[in-house]
Amino acid sequence: MSAETVQHIEGILLNVTLAALFLLMGYAIHDVMKKNDVPKIGRFVAYGVLGLGGLGFVVKGIIQLFYIGSGV
Repeated sequence: MSAETVQHIEGILLNVTLAALFLLMGYAIHDVMKKNDVPKIGRFVAYGVLGLGGLGFVVKGIIQLFYIGSGV
């Protein structure tokens, strides 16, 4: 297997692992907030922060694709 193929596989596995981690964190946050009867605004803030973190990784991936495509 070439080094480029290994890097491509590692990139895919990293993205899948990060997505799974965000889903597990979301489930843990949901469980804690449900057990402690958190108000809706608190839930909105917690999910918003988690969502913005995940969105940051998506934007980072898109920016990397643009850089790779332009040859930078």
